[in-house]
Order: sequence, then C-alpha cells, then structure tokens
Amino acid sequence: MNIIVNGGTRGIGKEVVLYLAQDISNQILVTGRNEKALKWLSSRFKNVYILPLDLSVFDTQIESFRDTVYSHFKRVDILINIAGLLVAKEFMEIANSYARLMMETNFFGPASAIRIIKPLMPEGSHIVNISSMGGFQGSAKYKGLSFYSASKAALSCLSECLAAEFKESGICVNCLALGAVQTEMLEEVFPGYIAPVTSKEMAEFICGFALNGHKFMNGKVIPVALNNP
Repeated sequence: MNIIVNGGTRGIGKEVVLYLAQDISNQILVTGRNEKALKWLSSRFKNVYILPLDLSVFDTQIESFRDTVYSHFKRVDILINIAGLLVAKEFMEIANSYARLMMETNFFGPASAIRIIKPLMPEGSHIVNISSMGGFQGSAKYKGLSFYSASKAALSCLSECLAAEFKESGICVNCLALGAVQTEMLEEVFPGYIAPVTSKEMAEFICGFALNGHKFMNGKVIPVALNNP
C-alpha cells in the first residue's frame, strides 16, 4: 500500500505511522511541522519518507508538496488527514489570526491536499479525514473550542460531499469524529483529565478502518468516542 499521513509527528498521528510502518509492504509519506520528529521516524523505518509541512500555510508549500508526492508515488492507496491545530479561547476573546490558523490547518489545508493527491488515487482507494466529536452534530460542546469545533465540522461535511463527487472514480471518503483520547492536545486543553482511550489504541482503530472501512461504507461521518471528553 502507498499511504500518505498528513500530521504524523505526535499523538495519534505518530502512532498511526508507527503501526502502519510495521508492514514493510507499506510505503508511507509522512508530513508534519516538527522536523526533528519526522527525521526520527525516517531513521527508524526504511519504508517511511518525510516532508516538513505546515498546513496552516499550505498555499506557500503546494509546489514542494506536489513534487514530493509525485516523485515518491505513481499511485496513492490511502490518504489519512489527521493534522490538527487547537487554540483554546472563548469566542469573544480569540483573535481572528488564531481562528484563521485553525481553519487553514483543520479544513483548507486537508482540502487542498486532497485536490493534489486525488489524481493519483485509483479505484478502491480510501481517504480518511479525522474530525472531532466537537464538530459532530448534536454532541456536547465546550467553552473555548468554537472555532476548532467549527473547522472540524467543516471537514466532516466536506467528507460527505467528496464521497459523492468521487464516487464515479471509485474513491471512498469517510470521516472519523474522535472523542477523548489521551494526547498532548487533550492535556493542554483539559489538564488533569484522563481519557479512556490511549493514542496507540485509537491509532490501531484508525489504521484498521483506513485499510478496510471503505469496503463497507462511503461518505460517512462516524463518531468514535467513549467520552466527549
């Protein structure tokens, strides 16, 4: 399998890469903001390739992203968009600059990446977007997460729309709305809270879904949560 993981340098994304890289038949391109973490991954696995990438300024890095993807792969079987940015601040207090950073990272960046990668995706390939229960309709909401949750809701809706647009190409698009997982991001927003699921456990679920979920569903936004948070 040829796989791209956008946002694989920490938390769930890193665990996703560690899980998938154990199968040496997988060729994995990993992006992320942390170059040191990327280099560690590439030094550990011969089947992991890296590209420093900040989705919040993706428009300035489109050409390098396209060149790297097309030089490594003639086809892409799985795309996992897991990169995320959360600035916890109440709606009336957050600066527009931070709100836009979250929208760029959590929505516009992944959308632009899909546009570039889609021509390489054959029939039977799978796009998995990672959203949040904060952006899942009818779920509990929390102070300080308005723009983050809205950006993840946008990604969820995009997933449904693209499933319809890509249906004729045989490309499935699904979205996983994650609940509380013990990550650095969760600890920063809810200090002292202990989630019922570890990053490694959630990563194993995501990988299994990315490999097989498209055989059973398409255009779905699926809540994956024991707690929220």
